[in-house]
Amino acid sequence: MKRVPALVAMLVAAQTANADEVEDFYRGRAFNIVVGHEVGTGFDVYSRALARHLGRFIPGKPGVNVQNMQGASGMAAANWLYNIAPRDGSVMATYTHSVIFEPLIGDASARFDPLKFSWIGNMDESTQVCVVSPNAGLARFEDIFTKETLFGGSGAGTAGPLSQTPNAIRNLTGAKIKLVQGYRGSFDIKLAIERGEVHGLCGLPTSTARTEWRGMLDLGQIKILVQLGRNKHPDLAGVPHIYDYAKTDEDRQVYDLIFGTQGLGRPYMAPPGVPAPRVAALRKALLDTIADPTFAAEAKAAQIDLTPLSGEEVEKLLARVFATPPAAVERAKKAVRAN
Repeated sequence: MKRVPALVAMLVAAQTANADEVEDFYRGRAFNIVVGHEVGTGFDVYSRALARHLGRFIPGKPGVNVQNMQGASGMAAANWLYNIAPRDGSVMATYTHSVIFEPLIGDASARFDPLKFSWIGNMDESTQVCVVSPNAGLARFEDIFTKETLFGGSGAGTAGPLSQTPNAIRNLTGAKIKLVQGYRGSFDIKLAIERGEVHGLCGLPTSTARTEWRGMLDLGQIKILVQLGRNKHPDLAGVPHIYDYAKTDEDRQVYDLIFGTQGLGRPYMAPPGVPAPRVAALRKALLDTIADPTFAAEAKAAQIDLTPLSGEEVEKLLARVFATPPAAVERAKKAVRAN
């Protein structure tokens, strides 16, 4: 018992030393947020709002910059973060959830192990939707089983949900979806819908639908056809749920892997090997920023949804997904690909 005070003192001293080291590292330094998508997308909007406040909550109060690194629907940013980015805690990145799970579903261009990233957290447990214009002639979701509908998608072979999601819906439910690929992102597909080139889009986060797409929704130029999250969204009462078409336990495992993982709507991760005290500081800073009244008021005004997950919670979610039985993984691989 005589040793207890000395041990406590040693622990406090170690924690103080870690805090001092973290503060010394970030003081006067630039901290970078890399967005794996184009300017104006939801990922860009979230990150720029975050960047205006995050530095106040990181020890040493570094300046925070946002950099866009487009390519392969976020895959370029993921590969860069894992293989090239400095592993000192000076950078974190964000990109669509589907990229994170590409190593599991067999994309050879994914040169990273998602379980080895330093997970900082998630700003929003997103629900994605499919939207269509009146030109599609769909009164309800079931009509898509008999009427061919054109959906815009990202580049062929990319890991983005804008192509993978309509592929999966077609291959798992028998929907008559024809995918027109080659668009850079949701903004370009939005323009294509307005021009009448395509009828709709799948894989659009509800937060983006309520912001960048709000005008089209209010004017009746698009409507939400089906919701795709693991759980029904409280604001989408009456909108069909994709899980209604899962008939077996294995079906639900496949749906969880393709649709349920979109709960990582706005994830943030740092490279592997970042010193643990700096990871802990960034995790705390992200949650403290989201809880900050000034940031929360700005997010509310911008209609940015905030349903955060801690870095530890993200790690648990990933561990569960990567434990999916092989048979369900194989079905998911086939479902997200064009065939």
